[in-house]
Amino acid sequence: MRRACLAAACSLALVTGTVAVQASPIYACVDANGKHITSDRPIAECLSREHRVLNPDGSTREIRSPAPTADEQAELEARERARAVRAAIEADAVRSDRNLRSRYPNEAAHQRARAAALDDVRRTLQLSQRRLDALAAERRPLQDEAEFYAGRQMPPLLKQQLDGNESAADAQRTLMANQEAETLRINAAFDVELARLRAVWAGAAPGSLGPMPKASGVSTPSRGTAAPASAKPKP
Repeated sequence: MRRACLAAACSLALVTGTVAVQASPIYACVDANGKHITSDRPIAECLSREHRVLNPDGSTREIRSPAPTADEQAELEARERARAVRAAIEADAVRSDRNLRSRYPNEAAHQRARAAALDDVRRTLQLSQRRLDALAAERRPLQDEAEFYAGRQMPPLLKQQLDGNESAADAQRTLMANQEAETLRINAAFDVELARLRAVWAGAAPGSLGPMPKASGVSTPSRGTAAPASAKPKP
């Protein structure tokens, strides 16, 4: 009985080994000198050339392309980087649309956000205008006094006061011009968002519209960058 089992085990091992040998692939190629080479393992001379992997019966199992050259590898990597950038842009568009839809479920919500952003700027403009009015009131008596010195050298202190008043007024005018430009930027950015949101509200899939376009001619404002109304503009 033991002899029979041993014989069966040996036969099985022999068959298994034979199958393993038969299943081993054969590598074949033609080297740079035109020489046909075959081997039971990848052929170093063929790494830069197309070669075939054969079955034991000689049929082709697969054809392997040559390893890419340095230039080809660089091109492959560049294409992969471009693909990754495109994928990141698409994912960002999906995320952006979902965030917009979540933040603004309807047009009324979006309009409220626009009004709040503009209100910050409007209050800053009002403060600057009040400061300009105050500076104009301060300047009137200084100018009246300066007229007394017409044709003569003005006292240094009076000149200093007039120059300081004018500098402070210039600063307020610059601040107001910046805030007026900010009003344009805010409106342009909200207009772009609203056009996008209307498409999403109508059923466009998030990300299907491509990247969020920039507001034409202006940069997208950072929400809340306007000077707070409680902060008094500096002269």
